[in-house]
Amino acid sequence: MNTRTILIAGVALAIVAFAAGYFISPGGGQTGGGGGGEREVLYYVDPMNPSFRSPEPGTAPCGMALEPVYANGQGGSSDQRGVINVRADRQQLIGVTTGTAVNDKVPHELRLLGTVEVDETRLYDISSITDGWIREITDATTGSFVRKSEVLARYYSRDAYNPQQSFIYALNNMDRNVRTGQRAPDQGTPFEKNILNTTQALLNVGMTQEQIDNIKRTRKEELLVEVRSPADGFILERNVFLGGAFKPTMTLYTVADLSVVWILADAFETDEQFLKPGAKAMISHPALDHDLKAVVSDVLPEFNSATRTLKVRLEVRNPGFQLRPGMFVDVVRPVELGPALTVPRSAVLDSGSRQMVFIDQGEGNLEARKVTTGWRYGDRVEILNGLKEGDEVVTSGNFLLDSESRMRSAGADPVTEVSIDPICSMEVEHARAKASGLTSKHNGETIYFCNPNCKKNFDADPEAHAAPTT
Repeated sequence: MNTRTILIAGVALAIVAFAAGYFISPGGGQTGGGGGGEREVLYYVDPMNPSFRSPEPGTAPCGMALEPVYANGQGGSSDQRGVINVRADRQQLIGVTTGTAVNDKVPHELRLLGTVEVDETRLYDISSITDGWIREITDATTGSFVRKSEVLARYYSRDAYNPQQSFIYALNNMDRNVRTGQRAPDQGTPFEKNILNTTQALLNVGMTQEQIDNIKRTRKEELLVEVRSPADGFILERNVFLGGAFKPTMTLYTVADLSVVWILADAFETDEQFLKPGAKAMISHPALDHDLKAVVSDVLPEFNSATRTLKVRLEVRNPGFQLRPGMFVDVVRPVELGPALTVPRSAVLDSGSRQMVFIDQGEGNLEARKVTTGWRYGDRVEILNGLKEGDEVVTSGNFLLDSESRMRSAGADPVTEVSIDPICSMEVEHARAKASGLTSKHNGETIYFCNPNCKKNFDADPEAHAAPTT
């Protein structure tokens, strides 16, 4: 790169820096608004290298004039780091808008993703008790809706014949004794017990109560055992086919009553306070005609250590069976937070380790202030410390203001606590001085120093260097 190119680049850079300094500057190149008199100059900085400071005006190493950094003329404070002055017309060009810190209850909607699951108390497995062979089967397949007691299949089992004979014999024996009048008044109980025992034997081989009642009425054995649906519901699983054999404990059908279903939703630990048992929520899905009301179950939520979430269970009535197992739905839980002091979410600049906002003090003065935040929901953020109700905070354009504030404070953090070294009058960051052991106590006040020599000189004669008290 030749000398001419370097010169042109330097001039262009100087023009850009001058424009940026004029665009946002304390007073916009003029005396700060509303000050009335001259403001105290703390020090001077290089506009191209804010880390360069000088106690006296002059020329910066880059060749540009040093720019002053002013003290705050309000309240007798000599430290106005983090306060910049931007005229109203320039705020409009930047796009600065403000909002108010309010102390009130904040309505909010907690939105979760849920999955439709079968209510375990409405899930029925029809299992075989004996060996058997399917001889008849209906058209009800997986996904079919069936009614309670509807016959799904019939099977043959060798184990079902003898219990039927015993049941019919017990019935006939009791009828005979009643008809002939030979039964004594105290003999009714043994006959009734015999009928109960044989009835239970039929149930144990898989016969339904409807089929047992039919045998009792006809007094004839049934060749095939019926498989009936235990409830109104949908067939989720069918493991039989015509002519197929099965073994004991095999699941023949699984039927689910979907009139009420569960919604399993994942929630963060911090949201558990809004999902107590009995809490109301709304379930939405594009397939639904309208949102459905759900209630949080009284079952303790399960915690997933891998995702750090809670599995919350809600119960919802399912008219028309519109919700199907496996579907994803939106769970909306209206909550009310507060009362709390809150500001718009966009007002808070979050660097991770600390948060800050810009406060509009009027007359173009914008102050960067460190705050402590609490919960964040929707477009509101709770402020635990640093603001009061009614404060006007900047909600847009604050990133540019933050950059300017940092430049005007010589690259330091505008919300870091600082004070002036009483020996050399240099600005000292408290955290850095503490870390280096450059502090002293005097009259109950902590004094901060920029280097060991200043601390040594102060400690030698504190009264001589301490600021006079009024």
